[in-house]
Amino acid sequence: MRKLLLIISLLLSHFVVNAGQIEFRGTYQGENLYVKNPFAATGVGFCVYEVTVNGMTSTDEINSAAFEVDLSVYGFALGEAVVVTINYKDGCLPSVLNPGVLNAKTSFVIEELKVQGNRVAWKTRNETGPLPYIIEQFRWNKWISVGQVDGLGLPGVHSYSAPVRFHAGENRFRVRQTDSRKVNRYSAELVYNSSADPVSFAVTSGGTSIEFSSPTMYELYDAYGRIIVKGYGKTLKIEELAKGSYYLNFDNTMETFRR
Repeated sequence: MRKLLLIISLLLSHFVVNAGQIEFRGTYQGENLYVKNPFAATGVGFCVYEVTVNGMTSTDEINSAAFEVDLSVYGFALGEAVVVTINYKDGCLPSVLNPGVLNAKTSFVIEELKVQGNRVAWKTRNETGPLPYIIEQFRWNKWISVGQVDGLGLPGVHSYSAPVRFHAGENRFRVRQTDSRKVNRYSAELVYNSSADPVSFAVTSGGTSIEFSSPTMYELYDAYGRIIVKGYGKTLKIEELAKGSYYLNFDNTMETFRR
């Protein structure tokens, strides 16, 4: 009888091996994965029966309540794509204790940062995963986002650029990345002096719009400091605004007006 039960148990465990799969995709960041591995629902063995890394079966010891997937043995370069697949039996569920280790970290180093025509251009090295670069410009006493370029996240030196709009006088730019850990990394500031004429504005006689002397970025706030609209252009429609005071940011200037 015991032999029969053992055979049935082995057959059951054999037929449930394709019950579930967890897949983690990311980039190698120099850290390993740690897996919590419960017992199988049948009571025979543990939940996980196979782990693969980029299609290769892991040789790590997985027959324990917790185990480590050692990624260092594969010779990955920092930032190289990694896919870890965990196959498990029916009726149980393993869990990865630190899945964030495959998320790209911001690590870029700026080789060059300059203005090139109407664009900000930069070269980087030491990227360890694909993260977007955010181009920021200092306007109206704050840094604002004015563009975004996807980073390659690969070893080597890479060149990027993004179009920007200059305001009159001194312009300040920087490049930023933010990773999944909410860590910000900034370039040094780039200063560029524009010869463009300062922009002025006037409210039309009917009070229905604001006319700028030339196209400009702008922000409109109410008397309580709440943003109403922002954009770029030469005309800002205000006919639907209630009577009162407003704050207007444009070019490199902050003004107030009454509707």
